[in-house]
Amino acid sequence: MMLFKTPFLFPLVVIFFLCFQNLIQIQAQPVNYGYSCSPSQANYPCQTYVFFRAMGPDSLDLASVGDLFSVSRKMIAEPSNFNVSISNATSPLIPDQPLLVPINCGCNFINSSFGNLSYAGLNFTFQSGDTFWKVSTQDYQNLTTYQSVEVVNPTLVPEKLQIGSSAVFPIFCKCPNSTQLQQGRTNYLITYIYHPEDNLTSVASRFGTTPQAITDVNGNNISAFDPIFIPVSRLPLLSQPAVPPTNASAPPAPQPQITSKDDRKGAVIGLGIGLGICGILLILVLGLCLKRERSLKKKLAGMKDVEKRQYDKGERALLKDAGVSLLADVADYLDKYKVFDIEELREATADFDENLLIQGSVYKGTIDGEVYAIKKMNWNAYEELKILQKVNHGNLVKLEGFCIDAEEANCYLVYEYVENGSLNTWLHGEKKGKLSWKSRLRIAIDVANGLQYIHEHTRPQVVHKDIKSSNILLDSNMRAKIANFGLAKTGCNAITMHIVGTQGYIAPEYLTDGVVSTKMDVFSFGVVLLELITGKEAIDEEGKVLWAKVGGILEGTEDKKVNKLREWMDEDILGETVSMESVLNVMTVAIACVNRDPGKRPSMVDIVYALCKSDDVLSDLSEEGLSPRPPVTAR
Repeated sequence: MMLFKTPFLFPLVVIFFLCFQNLIQIQAQPVNYGYSCSPSQANYPCQTYVFFRAMGPDSLDLASVGDLFSVSRKMIAEPSNFNVSISNATSPLIPDQPLLVPINCGCNFINSSFGNLSYAGLNFTFQSGDTFWKVSTQDYQNLTTYQSVEVVNPTLVPEKLQIGSSAVFPIFCKCPNSTQLQQGRTNYLITYIYHPEDNLTSVASRFGTTPQAITDVNGNNISAFDPIFIPVSRLPLLSQPAVPPTNASAPPAPQPQITSKDDRKGAVIGLGIGLGICGILLILVLGLCLKRERSLKKKLAGMKDVEKRQYDKGERALLKDAGVSLLADVADYLDKYKVFDIEELREATADFDENLLIQGSVYKGTIDGEVYAIKKMNWNAYEELKILQKVNHGNLVKLEGFCIDAEEANCYLVYEYVENGSLNTWLHGEKKGKLSWKSRLRIAIDVANGLQYIHEHTRPQVVHKDIKSSNILLDSNMRAKIANFGLAKTGCNAITMHIVGTQGYIAPEYLTDGVVSTKMDVFSFGVVLLELITGKEAIDEEGKVLWAKVGGILEGTEDKKVNKLREWMDEDILGETVSMESVLNVMTVAIACVNRDPGKRPSMVDIVYALCKSDDVLSDLSEEGLSPRPPVTAR
């Protein structure tokens, strides 16, 4: 007992115990392939939430958590009971701080063996050291399992993940069924990871529900680290700790006070024992390292010469072979596109300086006085390159060339540079308020023409799969071009289990059943039309999608329709002399595009025709009408 009276040994024992406990928690993960679902028996898709704990070092600020779940900081801050102003900064968090993160839950068809599984698919890009297991247990804190990740990504080999490649991580979730919604007691089923220190009473109290309600949904057999679904009628009011300022200095650590000879002796003994334990652990670690090194040397000595060279060169030979293979695949197009040298691109982008980063992994670069947009990718660039070789249209961003860097296992696509950036920045960003209605209408027609081309004039048809305002670029004349064919697919009416896209733009049938068709592009285009009319984002700060709010706008007399539409219209165009008949016509097209039934959505041919006759001023668009709104000067 005397040992624990010393001021040094007890902290060492506590630290060792906590490290061991955390190690167990990180490693523990139940075997779980996912949760079965039926779209007809529940309200799929739905907006729900996961309970997430801030943990270091990669999730101790709202920005990092938002990036992990592909949502904004404000979308996390409000349901988590943060002051909204906090989300405008980096927003430091305290370890174990509770957060409610919004997700879109869908019922997704996997295959005949697994049927439909309920999850929110989040794209995750792998970095050095990442594995399915590590990302699911540490980054996503057991909100999914590596077994489920393997099921949802059957084409990926877990042992051969490449840096920069991506996978869909299925975050477990459920949607309330009709009975639960009608009873009014369950509007959300919040995903929560049950920890060893939890009990049903404490969990129920935290969420404002009852233990019986939790067991009714999850059953009685709940174990540590199981995902459980907490039924609530409204979001709980989380108790948030005060976050210290980032520049606050830590208080000085209390110094041990030794007041007697016995205390000094005890301290020396405790220090000696602590150092002894540390020494033993250090010797064990060194022994394991030496044993592993000898084993590795022995293994290398037994390898064939070819295998040794491959190992020593970090599989560069394989990468070069892959580069040769990719070049062989596109050999027929070498005369159509310029093949750039990697050194040219490094010089053009100042060695890919972050200051030249446009968006995502696209850099601005200058080669021989010509400005380009240079997209850095991995070997999966072949699909995008294959599709771009088939298309040539004024409303699609033009591919100028490409580069293959076998040494770094990267591929670069070199596009024309589109001067005025994305439509998103003109509607929701720094250039908001500068687009006239005529310009918006012209942009809509340009995008519709581009989609009509890839839907009707390519064989096989091309589905873009990621139409959104940030993938629509505007040139110096404010004409629109569709960009980013990274998710595009050829062929229609296919079924996929690999659900990708952007929240707020994804068609319901694709989210729930994985149906890929041109009608999913029509749906996304309808959302863009709503953005052009309203100036609102596709998904608001509460996680609610824009397209779900349009019901009832076109009901009633013409006067009622116009009055409802004025309430929806962007304030920036309300001040113009705008033909309400024109806006009403575009809203009619938009609502038809976002119909839940893909069979009732118009084709892009019909959409182009409808938009082109929507306003008689289109026949006489002036140069001013296609330019940004001139600045208003104060009088």
